[in-house]
Amino acid sequence: MSSNLAKVKLIHNPKYKRSGVKSYVSLLRKYNFAPTKDGPYFVGNKVQHQGKVGGQHPIGGRTHMRRCLQKKETDDRAGEVPAEDEQNDVEYLCEVAIGTPAQTLKLDFDTGSADLWVWSTELPKTTSTVGHTVYDPSKSSTFKDSKGSSWKISYGDSSSASGTVGTDNISIGGLVIKNQAVELANTLSTQFEQGVGDGLLGLAWGSINTVSPKQVDTPVENMISQEDIPKDQELFTCHFGTTKATDDADRKESFYTFGYIDKPSLGGQEPYYVAIDNSQGFWQFPSTTVSIAGSQFTRPDNTAIADTGTTLALIDDAICGKIYDAIPGSKYDSRQQGYVFPTSTATKDLPVVSFAVGDKEFSVNMNDLAFVDVGDGMSYGGIQSRGDLSFDILGDTWLKGVYAIFDQGNTRFGVVQRK
Repeated sequence: MSSNLAKVKLIHNPKYKRSGVKSYVSLLRKYNFAPTKDGPYFVGNKVQHQGKVGGQHPIGGRTHMRRCLQKKETDDRAGEVPAEDEQNDVEYLCEVAIGTPAQTLKLDFDTGSADLWVWSTELPKTTSTVGHTVYDPSKSSTFKDSKGSSWKISYGDSSSASGTVGTDNISIGGLVIKNQAVELANTLSTQFEQGVGDGLLGLAWGSINTVSPKQVDTPVENMISQEDIPKDQELFTCHFGTTKATDDADRKESFYTFGYIDKPSLGGQEPYYVAIDNSQGFWQFPSTTVSIAGSQFTRPDNTAIADTGTTLALIDDAICGKIYDAIPGSKYDSRQQGYVFPTSTATKDLPVVSFAVGDKEFSVNMNDLAFVDVGDGMSYGGIQSRGDLSFDILGDTWLKGVYAIFDQGNTRFGVVQRK
């Protein structure tokens, strides 16, 4: 291991409060899928006008329909989803130093996106920055403006962040990446503004980076091209603390590594690898079987993605139903738009649930099957419906049970079951 490579500790966000339905709504926005189970949230068509509008008709413009996330009101009308209905916080953040001298920001590391964007001094003066570290490019001697470049992340109709682009040196766990593209926010919708972190660092493939007119390389792509990490270790890994751990234990156990595999995390095992399909920009792999309480079910041609920026695991309705059929007292709660089960359920009475990565299955830590207590003696499940999405999303619910290796140099994903 190179002497400048070190663990990047995940900082547990003390203000983070779990909410099952809010986490689910955040995923509806992020992946733009339509729910197939009953609940207050749905994807419908919204009339939008372009051009000047007068009376009942657009003047000098046109009308079109746009697919967007909506919420049923109590009187059966539908309206836009308010920002407070989403989980805007994240459970873990990582410190990243940007610029010279260094400005240290806390960022959300996300394998489901490919932008490195930050709160910046370009934001309007009316934006509340309380609790945030705001990057000031004018205070960095190594910052360079990328004139003519811009970026925009947009979810649905109203949740978006956008701004300008520059380059600067960044440091992750002591590893310095020179001339890394940094996307400076100058607009944040309320959903983004309410987040606790100072921005996001995308770890997906650069093909889904939003910078235009020309996409920019991600931090990992630059680590590889600049040979900041060894040629035989062009990878990063993640190790998340489990739900049963205390906050102190979480802080000690939760980390990323870049350029090396943490040998103690392997527990004496050899990683199992599967080739990934990055054509959609995600860490996507075949996942054609699932086992529930010892019974295996086959899902021909099914795929899944590993997403560190997602709290839940989302799978197809048929398998989702079978999982909760195996938990006594469980039910689908349309108010929560998700499955719930008795909080009093003993761990020994929960089914072992395992998802395939290629030809081998890896199980969810049983302590992570319950995501959060929703009252009335029930807990919101950590595994929920993926709606009409065509692939599974294996987020923290599943990732907390494994040590994950994102081997970018060999276009493969490695997994070790944690004990």
